[in-house]
Amino acid sequence: MQIPDLSRSDIELLMHEWMIGPNAERDRRVLSRRLFDGITYERLAEEFDLSVRCVKRIVYNGANRIFKHSPG
Repeated sequence: MQIPDLSRSDIELLMHEWMIGPNAERDRRVLSRRLFDGITYERLAEEFDLSVRCVKRIVYNGANRIFKHSPG
């Protein structure tokens, strides 16, 4: 995944602005761990008690949502 040239705080702000819904906080934590810490999908699935498929969906949808609204 290509991450636009944004600061961590810019990305976190976009996550809070555009990742909304009943599981928004969990989804932000999953995406943050993937983007900033480089945690594998498998480890994230274990950490959040989710399937790997669910983690991939969260990361893909979250990244698409926030980066399409990024200024860069």
